[in-house]
Amino acid sequence: MAKYAVLLRGVNVGGHGKLAMPDLRRVLESLGYMDVSTYLQSGNAVITTSDGDPERVSRRISDGLLRELGISPDVLVRTGAELATLVADNPFSEAVAQPKLLHVIFLSAQPDAGHVDIETADGEFSIGDRAVYLRYRVSPGQSRLADLVLRPLLRGRPDLTTTARNWNTVEALHKMTN
Repeated sequence: MAKYAVLLRGVNVGGHGKLAMPDLRRVLESLGYMDVSTYLQSGNAVITTSDGDPERVSRRISDGLLRELGISPDVLVRTGAELATLVADNPFSEAVAQPKLLHVIFLSAQPDAGHVDIETADGEFSIGDRAVYLRYRVSPGQSRLADLVLRPLLRGRPDLTTTARNWNTVEALHKMTN
């Protein structure tokens, strides 16, 4: 059995992409996933399944949300082991004390880091395994850091899906999957 963190993109953000977490749990349970739980109201869930293929799990969830609720947010999944590695590999460990200024952008595939060459006083970034760590020096809402990093990463990559979480959420999902 495998535990996965399910990350939905653009759910309950700024009044858009509304999805009640009981509805998300119901859909996940109807797909046969076990031990379903959600975290916060922003499209985070943890499931247990015998399916060892994360991409297939992602597709099944996408299909189920469209079929049962008529919505189609992008869905990324990570195993508990992947989240453990992501947490352990955090290049900004000193920033954990300010978790709202430390974010992770999850990616559907590994980006080509050679395209990113930026300098900004807003913060710094590091590219990990299908993830980008962002350490903000100012409030993320006042910073262009994510945009400055993502724009070159996404250039010419329409297949690349992204969704961001702050460090509190990353650590909570890590604990829930391990």
